Amino acid sequence: MTEYALIDCNNFYASCERAFRPDLRNRPIVVLSNNDGCIIARSNEVKALGIEMGIPYFKCKAQLDRQGVTAFSSNYTLYGDMSARVMRVLQRFCPAVEMYSIDEAFVDLTGVPGGALAFSRHLKATVENWTGIPVSIGIGATKTLAKVANRFAKKESRCRGVFDLIRSPEPDRVLRWTDIGDVWGIGRRHAKRLRSFDVQTAFDFKQLSRDWVKRKMTVTGLHTLLELRGFPCHEFAAGPVPKKTIVSSRSFGHPVTRLEHLLEATAQYCTRAAEKLRRQKSVTSTVLVFLETNTFKPGQPQYSNTMSIPLQVSTAHTPTLIRAAQSGIDHIYREGYAFKKCGVILSGLEPVNGRWLSLLDLPPDAHDRHAPIMEAMDTCNARWGRDTLKFAAVGINGSWRMKRELCSQRYTTAWKELLVVKA
Repeated sequence: MTEYALIDCNNFYASCERAFRPDLRNRPIVVLSNNDGCIIARSNEVKALGIEMGIPYFKCKAQLDRQGVTAFSSNYTLYGDMSARVMRVLQRFCPAVEMYSIDEAFVDLTGVPGGALAFSRHLKATVENWTGIPVSIGIGATKTLAKVANRFAKKESRCRGVFDLIRSPEPDRVLRWTDIGDVWGIGRRHAKRLRSFDVQTAFDFKQLSRDWVKRKMTVTGLHTLLELRGFPCHEFAAGPVPKKTIVSSRSFGHPVTRLEHLLEATAQYCTRAAEKLRRQKSVTSTVLVFLETNTFKPGQPQYSNTMSIPLQVSTAHTPTLIRAAQSGIDHIYREGYAFKKCGVILSGLEPVNGRWLSLLDLPPDAHDRHAPIMEAMDTCNARWGRDTLKFAAVGINGSWRMKRELCSQRYTTAWKELLVVKA
């Protein structure tokens, strides 16, 4: 029998902030979205106060201040580096690791010495000691069951953050405890429909017939059913899975009306998307751009538009992508509107060594002549800090950049922002 475990970092963004602020241990923390808009992460202490996820910061700021809650702007540089540290610990101890998201990973524990439960308890303690990030671990015969086990480990204090569903004396009791909307792969739409058929829990769903599930929910739902019954349907992907699309977008710090500022922002987002593209060793054949006004202010003139720009040759060359994206923004821009957001989406991704060429294309060596320049630029920025080298098209200190008034230090990636320890 396969034995999968899901390792999930607890309240990840809040835990990252707390790891370098011991004075905030056991104190309430929230992390805000771009432009300090909404609450996107909460410590357990904030959850206990009844403050909801997604609530706009300006609506609850007075309450947070009264209750001594510390708020942080999103510090994605810190979170990305802390995620990498957690994943490196997992890769050091686990035979196979599949990074599922920035704060989650599946590991294959089949046949580990000492048994999966003891191994997971040791792994949990090691991750927390080495990184400062608390984690919960759920063990199951499939990925879906590992997800169920992980949720149970988080909610039940007697589990102490680790739960083995495979060796549980009452696995069906855990499935009865699991709401149908919390089952991995179900989603809101299917959960609502299933409840109309009086399917309230994972156990209820497990009792349905294969034919009924496949007819109502296609083969995707059938796979979820089989996984809940202990039959693995989701393959284990050791190593990162290349993304099929890459999105880079941010809301502006204030409304933007001028085309030149939109072009700068587009170049910035294109630069970030191209970095991600090269990191997974892919190229793109299509650049899509979009821009939109603030839909939450209906009293203002509203406008939004998108444009897709096909590339003659698939590429990961940043200047080529910037030119394509800026041409799209220039085409869909309209005067007289205050824009709140724009973005870039790269699609038609394929491996850099597996792209298709037509008879009219240039030879591969001509396509790759810019690769050494991009590689050198990426290496320099990785070593000396983001945007040490950048393209003039992104501008300098653009007024459009998102607001981050409560941002913490880049404790792990900037020399000038390292913590100073005094005896």
